[in-house]
Amino acid sequence: MKFFVVVNGKKLKRSAILLMTALFTATILYMSNLQIAVFSTEDGPKAFYKGDEESKHVSLTFNLNWGDEKAIPLLDVLKSSGVKNTTFFISGSWAERHPEIVQRIIDDGHEIGSLGYDYQNYTDLDEKKINRDLALAKEAFNKLKIKDIELMRTPTGKISKEVIEVAERHGYTLVHWSVDSKDYMNPGVEQIVNRVLVDMKGGDIILLHASDSAKQTIKVMPLIIKGMKQNGYTNIPVSELIANAKASSKEVQ
Repeated sequence: MKFFVVVNGKKLKRSAILLMTALFTATILYMSNLQIAVFSTEDGPKAFYKGDEESKHVSLTFNLNWGDEKAIPLLDVLKSSGVKNTTFFISGSWAERHPEIVQRIIDDGHEIGSLGYDYQNYTDLDEKKINRDLALAKEAFNKLKIKDIELMRTPTGKISKEVIEVAERHGYTLVHWSVDSKDYMNPGVEQIVNRVLVDMKGGDIILLHASDSAKQTIKVMPLIIKGMKQNGYTNIPVSELIANAKASSKEVQ
């Protein structure tokens, strides 16, 4: 079960509102300077899916775990559009096979996050198997001299309390998303652009793909970047988007 906790503190006094429904119970607490949104475990680690709604910052993020034909052209488009600070979540197995592309991503100024090692649904795995997959991913990145990766995203995007806790024990901050472009479905350029831009808000973490299955992503990126700028939004890496997110939340089951 996923628990959504929104922490908002600007110009508000300390207070707590207990919300109880048949599906979940969560507490909304007020803190200073930042509004964030997280999946939360009880008094434990959290998975971020949104930053400060009152900011004009968003984060473009790309999952990458398959193929070698789209990543370089995508990097070329980002570079020509003046965007050098997105976040790529890369699987360890893909990184092992394409070290030169991983290095290009880093050289272009983009941030690296882990997408695990193999494409597996972590919520179907026991703790031992999740630990093994994360360890394999870390080993793969270490071999490429990419150390101290602090961000991760689950391969399929599914999250549970156990997954959040295991990720935290491995030293990761778990990152989800607030906007799903669904570019992997190849629904058409216009539909992808509209999904991203129409309801874009400050703090959004936008899910896109750099794998070969996303055949239209390269075409939509100039349009998305142009639309972002026209609406006054600036892209920043996920780590920066959530850097000051000191969420205090409690989930009651």
